Amino acid sequence: KYTKFSVSYYWINSLDQKTSICSRLENVAIPSGKENKTAALSYDYRIMPLENTSSTGTYYCKVKWNDIQKVGKGVFVLARDTGYINTTYGWEILVALTVLLAVLSITATTLLLWKRKAMSCPKQVLCPRRNQPNILRQRVETQLPSASPPPPPVYD
Repeated sequence: KYTKFSVSYYWINSLDQKTSICSRLENVAIPSGKENKTAALSYDYRIMPLENTSSTGTYYCKVKWNDIQKVGKGVFVLARDTGYINTTYGWEILVALTVLLAVLSITATTLLLWKRKAMSCPKQVLCPRRNQPNILRQRVETQLPSASPPPPPVYD
């Protein structure tokens, strides 16, 4: 009774319209000793190529015996105008980032060295040491007359 059945494929688009793809009749012989046992058979069907973006929808398989009908869960297929292009920019991005960081590092080092050289004291001018900040103030205070209070130094 269940050795003869039909297998049909169809799809439902986004407007819930059902379109039949193909249908075929099957007649499976039961090997001796396998009578009255459940069997699972696999039937593959490939849809190639998809014509256009209107082929987007859910594709189903339906098997029908005399009095029983079973429908698969369905597979959703999204068809696009252009296919998926695998872009691998990993190495290019890594090299570009490394070069950028190297240029910035060299530039920053150069600017720091240039600024240090520009701020260093020339040999003719004596720079006060860190532990002698009040030497100039003491000299200024001693030269001013004692009658009026000395104005605060400009560099303070």
